[in-house]
Amino acid sequence: MPDTPAAQALIETFGRIVVINLPDRADRRRGIDAELRKAGLSLDHPAVELFTAVRPDTAAGFPSIGAHGAFRSHRGVMARLLDQGWSRALVLEDDMAFAPGAIARLPALAAALAVRDWDMLYGHPGDRPDALPPAEAGLVPLPADLGLIQLHFLGLTRRAAEIAVPALDAMAARPPGSADGGPMHVDGALNWVRQSNPALRALAVQPALALQRSSRSDIAAPRWFDRTPGLRQLATMLRGLR
Repeated sequence: MPDTPAAQALIETFGRIVVINLPDRADRRRGIDAELRKAGLSLDHPAVELFTAVRPDTAAGFPSIGAHGAFRSHRGVMARLLDQGWSRALVLEDDMAFAPGAIARLPALAAALAVRDWDMLYGHPGDRPDALPPAEAGLVPLPADLGLIQLHFLGLTRRAAEIAVPALDAMAARPPGSADGGPMHVDGALNWVRQSNPALRALAVQPALALQRSSRSDIAAPRWFDRTPGLRQLATMLRGLR
């Protein structure tokens, strides 16, 4: 079956789509597969691959074990991009959801990106879109000192990965709270990388192309109903109805 216009737009723009997922989160695999199918893709598509998320044993100076795992997982995807010689990749967290109307916008956004130089692409404008410069063809240039949180949809070039990987390694090796940037949540770490490397060209999509689905977090400590057998399944079902 030929790719849809939305699928073609994603593949032509990024080449590879990498989904970060823990092996025991089959619920999230089903969810992200459903989102990809909206764009004419799936986890079985040859341009899409699962990356086994890291679950470390200790926080090792990070805010939590989950934050440590997310940091190492994103760093691992960047290392894979470099090892495989890819020029670009789209990194999706497994709780990503396309925003309403986003699928129809993908071909136009791909066309706009094709004539722009960029290194990092956030699929959303953050929680303060009023602080951003005006959007042009749905794309906003991010000032180096303007941080965004959430990495559920992140486009990366090889140049960005070449700069970010050693910077992340240095952060992980420093003590917590280091003035030079120590262990922290990975979205904050990438903000630190951007601020330290203002030549990195980062863009955000506005209005948001991607949102986060409601699901049990692998980063924050689980709530009481996510630790209770039976209630965990009920909570998962109710989140899916939102």
